[in-house]
Amino acid sequence: MDIIWEPIFTIASYDISFMDLIDLTLVGYLLFRLYRLAKGTPGINIFFGLIAIYFTFQIVDLLRMRYITQILGGFISITFIVIVILFQQEIRKYLSQIGKGKIIKNQKLLKIFNTKNEKNINIDAIIKACTSFQKSKTGAIIVLTLTDDLNYITESAVQIDSKITFPLLESIFYNNSPLHDGAVIIRNNRIVAARCILPVSNDDDFPGELGMRHRSAVGMSEHSDAITLIVSEENGKISSTSDGNIEIDLSEKQLKNYLIEKFHNPTDS
Repeated sequence: MDIIWEPIFTIASYDISFMDLIDLTLVGYLLFRLYRLAKGTPGINIFFGLIAIYFTFQIVDLLRMRYITQILGGFISITFIVIVILFQQEIRKYLSQIGKGKIIKNQKLLKIFNTKNEKNINIDAIIKACTSFQKSKTGAIIVLTLTDDLNYITESAVQIDSKITFPLLESIFYNNSPLHDGAVIIRNNRIVAARCILPVSNDDDFPGELGMRHRSAVGMSEHSDAITLIVSEENGKISSTSDGNIEIDLSEKQLKNYLIEKFHNPTDS
């Protein structure tokens, strides 16, 4: 067993063992994941700043510069807390993705613990409703669950528990309807709640021309694996969100193909 600790080669008077190689590989992977976490966010500059401080600390420590080493060492000791504070939203999203098995590919063990919702869904009624809203420029937001049941959202909303039908969706999002404001959540091929309040995305790069419905839809996709459809009341364009990304101005054909891809074996029942 001690063989894994025996030096394999030497670099600049440092003996490198097999365990050191594993250690360096894990550190490299961790830094890569942190980089991917911060990439595209304002935190990317903070990430590079922290890396620069760490390597500066290693250099001054090697040169035995005692006072600057103590200062940088004290800062590095609280770096973990700083990272958690600055990247709390990104970390929450990252941990959520780990729990769903999205970070480690083919992670079947983690997926066992996820709630499996039915993937059969009446997409025809949804498509008909969205295209109707598009023509009349009726604002709408429809959330379609996958593994997350979103009970924390539906508990404070108006409970419905009904089959998915075009007339029902039309009546919910009718401009004078008391249920018009907020989202509809569909789970297990049923409309379970309306007038749902969704979490709002705080992404600084969010397109300024998009409204609160779109920001809420992106926020929903950042906090869960749900698929969200949005119809703009300004221009009637149909959009969709998933995994924190948004697709804008879908045609009826694109919408149908998208739903078939996400929800296999569509049914009219």
